[in-house]
Amino acid sequence: MEELLAYFPSISEKAKAQLTQLLPLYEEWNSQINVISRKDLDQLYTRHVLHSLAIHKFLQFAPGSRVLDIGTGGGFPGIPLAILNPEVQFVLVDSIGKKIKVVQEVSQAIGLQNVTAIHGRAENTRGSFDFVVSRAVAELSLLLQWSRGKISTKQINAVPNGLICLKGGDLKEEFKGLTKDIEVYQLQSWFTNSFFETKKLVYVPLV
Repeated sequence: MEELLAYFPSISEKAKAQLTQLLPLYEEWNSQINVISRKDLDQLYTRHVLHSLAIHKFLQFAPGSRVLDIGTGGGFPGIPLAILNPEVQFVLVDSIGKKIKVVQEVSQAIGLQNVTAIHGRAENTRGSFDFVVSRAVAELSLLLQWSRGKISTKQINAVPNGLICLKGGDLKEEFKGLTKDIEVYQLQSWFTNSFFETKKLVYVPLV
């Protein structure tokens, strides 16, 4: 938690309190439903929360934005982003019902008013969003396919609406055959922890 606050020193006291509650909540839920690998639970704030907040380093969403988190799992990156962006609406989608139950329970426990959790498939989710976000869910071509028809043409953010995803490793093969403009950012330029050495943020404008 201290490492996270060092990177985000200006967050509100309410956000700090909500972030602090995440570890005991995920420990409790993980004992019932395995949503986070047990080895990662000890590193929750680095490997899940801070990793998710790389998106906040890239872009601080404008108030009134709508963000769709595809394949959210236990709530990442959606829940940490919702904590730091209380004036942004987040829709978190996952095809596994027990994971969505954890998202709902954690969101309720920490008083998040800006999260809607949906049990369903990404491609069947309806609505218009400024951004689609995801964390290590699927190849970029699939994420682009799932994002189709979901991106609003109304522009209120500092960068064009589109897809923001967190990935790791060598992405050359994954990018082959894609004609979209793709921007890649190394997470270690924002976070010095060795965990982020191979981690990347990929942004694709879609308007």
